[in-house]
Amino acid sequence: MRLLFAGTPDPAVPSLRALLDSPRHEVVAVLTRPDAPAGRGRKIVRSPVGALADEAGIPVLTPGRPSDPEFRDTLRELAPDCAPVVAYGALVPRAALDVPRFGWVNLHFSLLPAWRGAAPVQAAIRHGDDVTGATTFRLEEGMDTGPTFGVVTDAIGPTDTAGALLGRLADSGARLLTATLDGIEDGTLFAAPQPSEGVSMAPKVTTADARAELKTPAAALDRLIRSVSPDPGAWCQFRGERLGLGPVRPLRTGEVDLAPGELLVERKRVLVGTATVPVQLGEVRPVGKRAMPAPDWARGARIDAGESLG
Repeated sequence: MRLLFAGTPDPAVPSLRALLDSPRHEVVAVLTRPDAPAGRGRKIVRSPVGALADEAGIPVLTPGRPSDPEFRDTLRELAPDCAPVVAYGALVPRAALDVPRFGWVNLHFSLLPAWRGAAPVQAAIRHGDDVTGATTFRLEEGMDTGPTFGVVTDAIGPTDTAGALLGRLADSGARLLTATLDGIEDGTLFAAPQPSEGVSMAPKVTTADARAELKTPAAALDRLIRSVSPDPGAWCQFRGERLGLGPVRPLRTGEVDLAPGELLVERKRVLVGTATVPVQLGEVRPVGKRAMPAPDWARGARIDAGESLG
């Protein structure tokens, strides 16, 4: 099939690479978000998907909005049979959805109808799900509401971060997306409506959402921090400034008793109290500095007895 691939961030790259390597399909163009500033220098850079397309010599389309008339005209000229989508980052209007004869097929990183929205992997970890996965479905104007083609599943481990889990799903999802397009072309795969029960939403995670509240139970704090690692990154306050937090390790019941937020600096570890058991800090990131092991940070900060995180 002739394909227009739509995607933007790193998790979409494995899918584009798989389709470029497929002997059955031809990627005639790539649709991605416009070049944007990134990094400390705020240089204007191509999206990861756009960069791969450039390497492959594939035309790259970067409309401000998919509803732009120029993009619709270009889409009609390209006449793709199907438009696979992975984390493109903008809503596709009906006028564009109707152009490919097999529609737009989205790869979403959850087991739909659970966790519709922008941050499904983060939501699954934060809410303590044991299993998640990826789903292919036909894109329509609703938020991840279209009929589904197939799924893959993945167990969520006790130390999984959003970054690690999303990396695995990006790879397995790429294989699912390719198989879905093969089945659509063969006429052997058909979409089925999503169940009406089990719907949950996963909106974009903001920096405010990533604040670590030390008055919550250790298990919930652990899940929160892992769910926003590496992006946008968990944080709390120390001495009136923001302190970034990497994944933590809850202690056993009765090992140490600390009040919520209270710090205890030992020779090889730094502990902080929660609403239940304390947790051992992993890496921390003071303002303007790189991430470092918590004991190194504590030695430099010269923490006094009774100080706390807030």
